[in-house]
Amino acid sequence: MADMSPDSSAPNAASTHRISHIALDEETILWRNADVEQERRVAIYDLIEENKFKPVRSAERGANGPYRLFLGVRDGRLAMDVSNEAEELLETLLIGLARFRRPIREYFAICDSYYQAIRKATPSEIETIDMARRGIHNNAAELLLERLEGKVVTDFATSRRLFTLICVLHIKG
Repeated sequence: MADMSPDSSAPNAASTHRISHIALDEETILWRNADVEQERRVAIYDLIEENKFKPVRSAERGANGPYRLFLGVRDGRLAMDVSNEAEELLETLLIGLARFRRPIREYFAICDSYYQAIRKATPSEIETIDMARRGIHNNAAELLLERLEGKVVTDFATSRRLFTLICVLHIKG
């Protein structure tokens, strides 16, 4: 399992509606290169440092965060196991991934172009590709926000970082 936890001095450590720990189902991930591994590390670090995450059903039942999140793919759906700090499972959110296939494919393609450009393109070419990459990433984050509606109260930045981790789960090599 890949995971990262914040230290207790993190800015949002006192907030209850946040993710304090995240792990990915390593059995789902078949392959990743150094660029993807760096994206994963940064997304997890940034997510833990600053996020907004309130699972609606769990909160309605009186469960408080911070929450531990385990991401995996089960039967073609994103499975988000939400637990409390004592690692007791509060709920599993399942989100169909069919609508994410194209954004994931587009994001992989533009990221490949971006990584190649960093090594040999001009600054203006890199900037153009990076703008396209951000646009695809932002659109996918908006889609994820839509799919989480009624299940999780979150914000755009958290959704964006979660989309990065969903992409990591889909790397086939």
